[in-house]
Amino acid sequence: MIKRASDMVAEANAVVEHAPAAEMMALHEQEGVTFVDLRDPRELEREGMIPGAFHCPRGMLEFWIDPESPYAKPQFQSGGRFVFYCASGWRSALSARVAQDMGLEGVSHIEDGFSGWKKAGGPVGERPKKG
Repeated sequence: MIKRASDMVAEANAVVEHAPAAEMMALHEQEGVTFVDLRDPRELEREGMIPGAFHCPRGMLEFWIDPESPYAKPQFQSGGRFVFYCASGWRSALSARVAQDMGLEGVSHIEDGFSGWKKAGGPVGERPKKG
């Protein structure tokens, strides 16, 4: 039996807090809330991102969350609440479940992703330049 990606997303959504972008916008810029952009850098360059969001490429998530990993990022060690997002809500559902399974607390995701954010009129900024 093959497990389809859509089944995995449905399973993740059954155990992870999620809401449409229109509702998650109320959390933007609140103290202690970190929006986590999981999209590919090319997507950020092309589409922009939620202002103030932390970019975590999906392929690095587990390594950046794990405090014992040599790649651990302080953003994931700070406590608080985390709102994951991707383009349409599939990668963020899977990522939020992984983060929750790894013991990260306060995890949720935007079920309609960055596309829902833009459609709902959420603010969009450019990807911050490295330097």
